[in-house]
Amino acid sequence: MRIETIAVHAGAHVDPGTGAVTPAIHPSTTFERDADGSYPRGFLYSRNSNPNRSALEECLAALEGGEAAAAFASASAATSAILLTLRPGDHIVAPIDAYHGTLRLLRETFAGWGLDTTFVDMADTAAVRAAIRASTRLILVETPSNPLWKITDIAAIGEIAGEAGALYVCDNTTATPVLQSPFNLGADLVLHATTKYLGGHGDVLGGVVVSRTRDARFDRIRAVQASGGAVPSPFDCWLVRRGIRTLPYRVRAHCENALQVATFLHGHPRVEVVHYPGLPTHPAHDVARRQMTAFGGMVSVQVRGDQARAMEVAAKLRVFTRATSFGGTESLVEHRASIEGAGTRTPENLLRLSVGLEHPDDLIDDLGQALS
Repeated sequence: MRIETIAVHAGAHVDPGTGAVTPAIHPSTTFERDADGSYPRGFLYSRNSNPNRSALEECLAALEGGEAAAAFASASAATSAILLTLRPGDHIVAPIDAYHGTLRLLRETFAGWGLDTTFVDMADTAAVRAAIRASTRLILVETPSNPLWKITDIAAIGEIAGEAGALYVCDNTTATPVLQSPFNLGADLVLHATTKYLGGHGDVLGGVVVSRTRDARFDRIRAVQASGGAVPSPFDCWLVRRGIRTLPYRVRAHCENALQVATFLHGHPRVEVVHYPGLPTHPAHDVARRQMTAFGGMVSVQVRGDQARAMEVAAKLRVFTRATSFGGTESLVEHRASIEGAGTRTPENLLRLSVGLEHPDDLIDDLGQALS
């Protein structure tokens, strides 16, 4: 089936008791046991599993073309579950440009637990190969990367991971399954912040790990999910599943708007650099064209000037809202370096734009007056 059909139907079943087409929300924390001690309906306790979470996981696995999925209360919890399948002393190769929360987990939380991480430019395949050690157990990529929207050649890094015998994880949050299929390019696990495009409305927090195969590694992730307990609520699962119904159509609109915004900014005299893989000037535009069906809804722009100038431009915007996050229907602007704080590598004059579903001419007019 095509992804539009999967988005509507996967994990969504007509209620056998009522005939309800829209799934119900099941807030119950516990489920009835039969007289013989069995749980014939498959549910014991909501930390282990819940009807809404099971429906969401079924849908997410189908969207990515994987065999199994585990939903979490946040993408950070999902990432942590993957890392907890490793052992102290194991080595990770990770991107130098990626979601700041992931980098902090690796540098601060799991470094203290004994995981050793080498951060490299994932757009440089030779640098990734050079970073491999005998102890390398995991290679993590995020493409397009946040906030510079660099492009990793997923298939090329997959070959390196295969040669090293390392688990290969791709964060597909920005591209979504609509634009990119990491399993077809060699990934073992796919990671998402369901908070972003999958939920799509800025009203739910969540994360997911999708596995290409239902194997021992995934069983360990599932065990961390149950024992650690960082699971989404039934209502959160219901909200994400509802958002996914319109995912393909929303993502395409985000992409169309973002390309128009990026093209306008690229030609503006008060703009220094535009970071968007859909522009032919992007250094990995050809790779993006090969592995993506469109280029996403995220644009970063470096205005001419310093941090104060970037903050001034953000303050003058009226359609864009100054706020953290992305993937919702409304357009957001963020001065990323000040959010990331000390040690950030993000340029001080960079603004990250989450291009929403407003009319693109209104977004362009807003940016034009703010830059003037």
